[in-house]
Amino acid sequence: MRTKSWEDERKVSLQTIFVTNERWLIILAVVGLCLIVGLIGGAYIAFLTPLLAALVLIALVGGLLMLRNIQWGLFALVGIIYLLPFAALPVNIGFSPTFLDLVLVVIFFVWLTTLVTRKQEEFLTSPLAVPILVFILLAFASFVAGLAHARLSANVLRHFVEIIMCIALFFVIVNCVRTPKHLERVVTLLILAGFVAALIGVVLNLLPEAWTIRLLSVLGRVRYPTGWGVLRFIEDDPTLSRRATSTSVDPNVLGGMLIFVGALTASQLFVQKPLLRRIFVAPMLAVMALCLYMTYSRSSLLGLVTALLLLGAARYRRLLLVLLIMGVIALLIPQTQVGIQRLQEGLRWEDRASRMRLGEYKDALILISRYPWLGVGFAGTPDIDIYIGVSNVYLLIAEQMGLVGLFVFLVIMAVFFVYSGRAWWKMRKGTRLESILLGLVAALAGVMVAGVLDHYLFNLNFPHAVALFWLYVGLAMAATMAKGEGTGDTPAPP
Repeated sequence: MRTKSWEDERKVSLQTIFVTNERWLIILAVVGLCLIVGLIGGAYIAFLTPLLAALVLIALVGGLLMLRNIQWGLFALVGIIYLLPFAALPVNIGFSPTFLDLVLVVIFFVWLTTLVTRKQEEFLTSPLAVPILVFILLAFASFVAGLAHARLSANVLRHFVEIIMCIALFFVIVNCVRTPKHLERVVTLLILAGFVAALIGVVLNLLPEAWTIRLLSVLGRVRYPTGWGVLRFIEDDPTLSRRATSTSVDPNVLGGMLIFVGALTASQLFVQKPLLRRIFVAPMLAVMALCLYMTYSRSSLLGLVTALLLLGAARYRRLLLVLLIMGVIALLIPQTQVGIQRLQEGLRWEDRASRMRLGEYKDALILISRYPWLGVGFAGTPDIDIYIGVSNVYLLIAEQMGLVGLFVFLVIMAVFFVYSGRAWWKMRKGTRLESILLGLVAALAGVMVAGVLDHYLFNLNFPHAVALFWLYVGLAMAATMAKGEGTGDTPAPP
C-alpha cells in the first residue's frame, strides 16, 4: 500500500483550505449583500418615510402589472377613484402629478400601444362615439377661445387635460372590456372599493374629532389637507353635525360617488345569481346608505332614491317595498330627524346653502346670456362681475362650453338611455349581465338628477368624479356589446 507523498498531502490541505475559504467567502458575500440592501432600504425608508416607501414599492409593482395587462390599469383606476382620489406625488414640476394622472397616462399608453402594434385587431365604436368626439372637440374649442381673455396656468392646463382624458376613457372601456367576464371583474371591484370607502367614511365620522383629524392628516404626505380643515360640518358650522368625507375631502362628492356604487350594489340584491354572495351584498349596501346619510348631501340622497326607484320600477319590485319600509323607519326614529329637517329646508329653499344656490343660478344665467354659444372656456371670465362656478352641472357646462356644448352633452345622454334601454329590453332576464346593465343605467340616472343641485360631474377640481361618470357610461355600453360566454349563467355561491 502506497503512502501519501508530501506533495499529495499538501495538495489535499490546499483543497481543504480553498473549499473552506470559498464557503466563508460565500457567507461574507451574502452578509455583505444583506448589509448593502439593508442600508439602501433603510436610507430609502428614512428619506421617503415608511408610508411613502411602501407607496412607491406598490406603485412600481402596480405599474409593471398595468403595463402587462390593461385590466390591471382599470383595477388601479377604480381603487384610486374611491380610496385616494386626491393623492399626489410629493414632487413639484409646475404642478404635483396625482395618482389618477399617472394611472390614466399608463392606461392610454397601453391601449394606444395595442392599437399601434395591432394586438387589438379592431377598434370598436358605439352610437355614442360620434357625439362624444364632437363634445371633446367643442371642449377644445371653448378652451382655446377662452384663452383670449384669461391667462393660462399649468394647473388649469393640467385639469383640462385630465377632463379630456376622463371623457376619452369611454373609448378605452368599450374597446377593452369586451366579455361578460371582464365586465363582471370591473363591476365587482367597483362594489368592493365603494364599500371600503363607505366603511372608512362611517368609521371616521363616528370616531372622536381628534382621532379623525390625526388619521386623515396622515394623508398629508400625499398632498391631502391636514389639521382641523379635514373636518366638514353642515353649513361649515362646527356647532352643527359633522359630515362624512371618507378620503374624498368633500362630502357632496363622496355622496355622489355613493350614488354610483349604491345603485350598482342594489342591482345585485335581488338578482338570482349575484356577483357576490347575497349575505354580503345587503350589509355592504346598508353601510353605503348609512355613509351617504352621514354626508348630509341632499342632492345625493335624492339621486340614490331616484336610482333605486328606477331599479324597482324596471325589474326588482321587492326593492320598492324595502324603500317604503326604510322611509317609514327614517320618519319615525330620532337619529334621522336632522337629515329630514335639512331635506325639508332644502325643498323649501329656506337654509343658507339653498339660498346660495339660488344666487349661483342667477349669476350663471347672466353669464350664459352674455356668452351663449361657446361659453367662456375653462380658465376665467372676460368680465369682472361674473365668475365660473355653479352648483348645477348643466349650468356649469353651459358656462364653460355654451349652450352648444350643453346640447351635445344632453344628446349624448339621451342616446345613451335610449340605446341601453333597447338593449336591456332584448336581454334575457334574470342574468348577471342584465342586472349589471340595470345597475349602471340606474346609477347614471341618479347622478344626473343629483347634478341639478351639484357640479362635480364636470368640475375641473374633481376629475375622479368625471372619470367615474364616463367609466360607467363606457361599462354600460360594454354591457350592451359584450360578446362570448360569461359567468352570468353559473349558479351563485350559496
